[in-house]
Amino acid sequence: MLKNCVLKGSVDTKKWVGSAAARAVKTMAQTAVSVVAVGSTVSNVDWKLAASSAVVAGVVSVLTSVAGLPEVECKDSVKK
Repeated sequence: MLKNCVLKGSVDTKKWVGSAAARAVKTMAQTAVSVVAVGSTVSNVDWKLAASSAVVAGVVSVLTSVAGLPEVECKDSVKK
């Protein structure tokens, strides 16, 4: 746990931000699509709910990413 935590000095912060942002955007898109899919037609979709759900999912994704991302390795743990 917290193997590749962004709070460690040995983690590449720029790479972490890029990876966390990509994950957050994907999560937000998936959440928005799932909420929109629940509405039977476009006119019945609660767009405020879709947007707010997507934003919350994005925030949770970033907060989860603080614990570590598998694609961002610590400089200490790089295999030689």
